[in-house]
Amino acid sequence: MSHPYLRLLRLDKPIGILLLLWPTLWGLWFAAGGPPPVHILLIFAAGVVLMRSAGCAINDYADRDFDAHVERTRLRPLATGEVSRKEALLLAGGLALLAFLLILPLNRLVILLSVPALFLAASYPFTKRFFAIPQAYLGIAFGFGIPMAYAAVRGEVPAEAWLLLLANLFWSVAYDTEYAMVDRPDDLKIGIRTSAITFGRFDLAAVGLCYAATLGLLGYAGWQAGSGLAFHGGLVAAAGIALYHLWLIRERERAACFKAFLHNTWFGFAVFAGLALDGLIRA
Repeated sequence: MSHPYLRLLRLDKPIGILLLLWPTLWGLWFAAGGPPPVHILLIFAAGVVLMRSAGCAINDYADRDFDAHVERTRLRPLATGEVSRKEALLLAGGLALLAFLLILPLNRLVILLSVPALFLAASYPFTKRFFAIPQAYLGIAFGFGIPMAYAAVRGEVPAEAWLLLLANLFWSVAYDTEYAMVDRPDDLKIGIRTSAITFGRFDLAAVGLCYAATLGLLGYAGWQAGSGLAFHGGLVAAAGIALYHLWLIRERERAACFKAFLHNTWFGFAVFAGLALDGLIRA
């Protein structure tokens, strides 16, 4: 078994990094109209890893009294006592500081936007106590790299960036509802709020509508930006992947729902591949 710190930061499970990386790359490519400057790309890629890892430590600190009662999380390092609460907070703080140091070479607007980005990342785990759809909050937290990407590349955050952020919000609700469907029986027992519980028997319809909203908003953003057939082809591929996810979760079985959640990296990749190919064609 890997080191407890690696498991606390989920470095042994890269799906969270990828789900945070794809919308960040969408933002960078949209903002630049193609490949962004290499130094900005490297800073944001490293920042994704650092902030996702910090977010995992904060999440497990927030859920320290619940994880032991959930089948999927009962062996997490804080739940088993392998890592102390103090260690988790120190790791989260250290990683967040490193992420902040990374962006110092960028402009003032990026640095200013890092403040709400940090607040969103740190506060998300606690929204499960009172917010009926915390996955929507997650979508803002996971997508805040988009306005920061525009700030880094263009020095401003136009309406297009917030449109992309909204698209990511809907995508996050879709994939994290699939994730929450895995834990729904346990979450009902311990009183945590999730979209899977809020949507109830309409969960499949809600996931489908969220995927549709994501694709619609991305399509509109692409149309506004003058994107070509390659980008829209990527959206068609992503739509096919979304339909596959809906087929997987149709019986609401835990293993199938978790498989659908993990498979969302291909949805994000399909959108990015179309965007990147379109940028190369137009270059």
